[in-house]
Amino acid sequence: MKAIRIATAQFEHRSGDKNYNISRIEELSSVAARQGAKAVAFHECSLTGYTFARKLSLDQMLELAEPLPGGESIEKLRQVAAGHDIAILAGLFEKDSDNKIYKAYVCVDKTGMIARHRKLHPFINPHIIPGNSYTVFGLHGWKCGILICYDNNVPENVRATGLLGADIIFMPHVTMCTPSSRPGAGFVDPELWHNREADPTSLRLEFDGMKGRAWLMKWLPSRAYDNAAYVIFSNPVGMDDDQLKNGCSMIIDPYGDIVAECRNLGNDVQSALCTPEKLTLAGGHRYRQARRPELYRDILGMEHETAQKVDWLKPK
Repeated sequence: MKAIRIATAQFEHRSGDKNYNISRIEELSSVAARQGAKAVAFHECSLTGYTFARKLSLDQMLELAEPLPGGESIEKLRQVAAGHDIAILAGLFEKDSDNKIYKAYVCVDKTGMIARHRKLHPFINPHIIPGNSYTVFGLHGWKCGILICYDNNVPENVRATGLLGADIIFMPHVTMCTPSSRPGAGFVDPELWHNREADPTSLRLEFDGMKGRAWLMKWLPSRAYDNAAYVIFSNPVGMDDDQLKNGCSMIIDPYGDIVAECRNLGNDVQSALCTPEKLTLAGGHRYRQARRPELYRDILGMEHETAQKVDWLKPK
């Protein structure tokens, strides 16, 4: 397995405007290719837009969604990939032959679609159903996995993808800058985005604080560190429907260190070299080798409430 350069990107998408979003993907894929990247990753629903889908009816979702791999967007991505000799990872809504709708993320190269992941924990629209399998695929001699946004907040999903062989895990998101129960969370005022050239400091303080990047740093590096994997995090920047997103697309190595990050207050692409040596030198490799599944196999498979009721788990 040889070293590979991977890129992560961020851009301000337009809701429902696939042609525009493809044009931004092509522009940034060109930049990534010039950096020497063999693959470039974009955010969740980067082809379609995301948050606006919370308002869509079933008929509107079916109109927006595409069959995979036979949809028009896959062919457009294939053309872009062929033109720049780079694999492209991007997200969209999928519909199958029974009109079931999924949140999908695909890897496309010059030959067509080589991988697809269906989000395990979708929630933006009630007509989307969850996927039920993990995704591991080959890319230039590396084993790669995909987990979409909330999939990564459940640590078992990341560990399972790593145990299935993934050394690079693509983690496309649309996240941060939204309210939650944690202290410091909340929306960021869109006026700060519109005034970013005159006053970048005020926007950066919001983007980098607890509403944004500081929250991400509480958990994302640990996913890479604990599993001795490269994490390719991608996230939109700018307005997503009526919500502002802060980008911070980044690549984290198996030590949990950030080795590349998009810091522009706008569209950006950054790349990093992924080297196989780190996969076994990092502490997470030793931790995985030290696992004792016989101790917790049955516990991890329990229903949510069961563990609290089992007597033999209680201290004696």
